[in-house]
Amino acid sequence: MSTRISVLRAVAATGAAVALAASPGIASAAVGPDAHRGELPSGGAYVIHEPASWNGSVLVWSPGYGGGHGQEPAAAPSDGLVDWALDEGYALAGTSTAEGGWVVENLLADQQDLARIVADELGEPEHVIAWGASMGGLTSAALMEAAPDAFDAALPLCGSVAGSVPMLNGSLDGTFAFKTLLAPADDRLELVDVSDEMARQAAFSEVFDEAKQTPEGRARLALAASLAQIPTWTQSGTERPSRHDHEAQQEQLLSAFLWGAVSPRQPLEERAGGNFSWNTDVNYRVSLARSGQSHLVRTLYREAGLSLNDDLGVLADADRIEADPDAVDYMRRNATPTGDIAGPVLTLHESGDTAPTIAQARTYADRVRSNGANSLLRQAFVDRPGHCGYADAEVAAALTALDTRLEMGRWANVATARALDRVADRIARDTGLDRGDGSFANLRPDRMLRPER
Repeated sequence: MSTRISVLRAVAATGAAVALAASPGIASAAVGPDAHRGELPSGGAYVIHEPASWNGSVLVWSPGYGGGHGQEPAAAPSDGLVDWALDEGYALAGTSTAEGGWVVENLLADQQDLARIVADELGEPEHVIAWGASMGGLTSAALMEAAPDAFDAALPLCGSVAGSVPMLNGSLDGTFAFKTLLAPADDRLELVDVSDEMARQAAFSEVFDEAKQTPEGRARLALAASLAQIPTWTQSGTERPSRHDHEAQQEQLLSAFLWGAVSPRQPLEERAGGNFSWNTDVNYRVSLARSGQSHLVRTLYREAGLSLNDDLGVLADADRIEADPDAVDYMRRNATPTGDIAGPVLTLHESGDTAPTIAQARTYADRVRSNGANSLLRQAFVDRPGHCGYADAEVAAALTALDTRLEMGRWANVATARALDRVADRIARDTGLDRGDGSFANLRPDRMLRPER
């Protein structure tokens, strides 16, 4: 791409940060009074920051669920990263959508429009990098397939990169077991075709609170959580439970169940025009065996005096749920990535995330590999619980690795755990960005139990 002519003066974003509703730990960088702002064709808003000396790369930020509509557009996950990126020579751009909720469809269009606006304002960039957190991370991965001519690389942070279809199928498995075993006659526990999300959430919380008071209820909750692939280390600020400490593992599962499995469904169904999740032909005995937590669940059932075999039989005999094909098709497009990428992608997840779980990373990698693009993908993990709780230096290190890959044309060793730790340490030391208390780790996640597209 051609060299651009600078037309804007860089400014760092200042002011109060706005928390992303589905991205705890990731704050929207506030917009300073001198930032270049405008309106997108969709009616959404955008912001652009240009550095004093542009390195030719522009970072296009996509917000998480609930983090765009009605808010000032952000161009990075924090003010500190805006400052750092500008100092490094990156141009930054971001949007807030005209509508709220599950706005992946809107973002896929808005971010392409924003990339064109950036080129008009700054000149043609050398590289356009899509990045974002949570739903914005999924959007970043999806942009590599929806607009390969507009985006050269992607950095999905804590993103549901395997897509909305398998993510909500996994949630359905957890809530299906929950309702079937704990409150089968409670019509308030809407699994799909949700009519009142707030009432649904309250009902799940009420039944959950009652169930966790007894060993039998807690064992069944652990089964439901395991079928949803919730990990056994989920709570920030806690120590990883010993593999022999079944009580602590159970507590971690239960603490994350409502957040990880009973996620908002009604706004997504309204977008899709119907129910896009199903569990026809799912064998929950096989799912438990493949969950990695079969031993834990069996132990908890035995200690509670319950028959796991009987409960699995109840699940096998229960009526199943079918999806609306048109709704599934919508959510495949908005978005469930195929893994057919033409440029480098570096995903970043925390090992104890529950929405999404890191199994999504493995399933996305499988899809990329099936498309013959494995050499373009690298995946990084920070070994701790939490959702989007990255330190600024960790994100800066990942971005540095991706930019190096673009410049070199190959990954070499720039995205290994050791290399990322080293770069994060250096950035924190040289710039004062927060390093946090975690470290990158070499992990190989399990596959999703429900990887379907």
